[in-house]
Amino acid sequence: MTTTDAGTLKPDHHATQTPLPPMSERRTAILGAALVAIGPITMALYTPAMPVLAEVFSTSSSMVKLTLTAYFTGFALTQLVCGPLTDAFGRKSVTLVFLMLYLASTMMAAFAPTIEWMLVARTMQGIGASVGVAVSRAIVRDQFTGQTSARIMNAIAMMLAIGPALAPSIGGVTLELFGWREIFWAMLIYGVVLVFGILVFLRETNAYIDPSNLKPGVLLRNYLMLLIDPRFLQPSLLVGLGIGTIYTLATILPFVLIEQVGLTPTQFGFGMMIQSGSFITGAIVTSRLLKRMDAEALLPFSLSCMVLSGLAMILLLSLAEPRFLTVMLPVGAFAFSLAMSLPSASTAALQGFPRLAGSASSMMGFMQFGAGLAGSLVAAGLGDPLVGLTVVPPTMLFLAVGSYVGLGRYNRRRRAVAG
Repeated sequence: MTTTDAGTLKPDHHATQTPLPPMSERRTAILGAALVAIGPITMALYTPAMPVLAEVFSTSSSMVKLTLTAYFTGFALTQLVCGPLTDAFGRKSVTLVFLMLYLASTMMAAFAPTIEWMLVARTMQGIGASVGVAVSRAIVRDQFTGQTSARIMNAIAMMLAIGPALAPSIGGVTLELFGWREIFWAMLIYGVVLVFGILVFLRETNAYIDPSNLKPGVLLRNYLMLLIDPRFLQPSLLVGLGIGTIYTLATILPFVLIEQVGLTPTQFGFGMMIQSGSFITGAIVTSRLLKRMDAEALLPFSLSCMVLSGLAMILLLSLAEPRFLTVMLPVGAFAFSLAMSLPSASTAALQGFPRLAGSASSMMGFMQFGAGLAGSLVAAGLGDPLVGLTVVPPTMLFLAVGSYVGLGRYNRRRRAVAG
């Protein structure tokens, strides 16, 4: 027996063995968490400076809000490209190219002389940061499946919540002590550290590099195959609609809690910690349970809690005037239950597609942002934020659970016929 650099025992060459993954479970989790965090951190660090930028650039608040839309657009649409690129040319090299674009666009934003330059910079930032979501999941699927994959996905999900929870506070303090440009310098520092980590610690995990995956016909065929395969669609719709609900809530809650409940912006910021804290608590509880239980065994409880939280939103907001707790307690219950479902669902969505892990991960990311955008537009179309909060997030939760249960039954019937 010999000892590997990951600290595990490796049988000698005379014994039959399963090839070791390129990276250890811990290294994969740390790099995956760092990659997935760059997107939400880049979004959330910036938000405290938005009112200041309207004054600095002598423009309207609507134009400044458009910079956030530009970031989301670049981030969401590029999801469909960056994953297939990593399938075609490898995870590491493509990740470094996107991160270099991120660094360049962050510098552009820091020195932006006008709001037009900021719009361009934020769009490019979204494009550069988009690689994090796709690659973080793909490097897990390349190396691990089953319970090990679920543990890593849980760690990545925890970072997905911690980043947006802490970033606005860091951005606000940076703005207060230094100025708005220094917020982008903070992003630049994170980007440089991440590039260093990828260069030094990330091993190439894609064993099926194939440039033909980038041909338009092949790319469309791969995505169509994913979208009609219930094995992918069942867990991906749960993840997409679940995280999409988080994005939808982010566009509704400020108007309900500040304008109708009467919180100050500072109180709102602290109040949102119920959502982030509940998600993080759910991820911690899941981490403990995964040591004794299979990840899939957590889903019945998680899905039931999602339905109950959706019903609680409808009842509490319909029967009485909105109050802080009547709004946020159902949101916190939903966030807790979503955290418990993500490890199993994320692992299951990529399980059957080892040669297309990048594309499958990208499609999952696009579904998340697409669901969030659709939910936000429907809520905005309803006019009244309280009506939007009462109708749209619960509907998305019911669709998430209903699609998972319905497609699960279809999968079981299909396997029974095939067997």
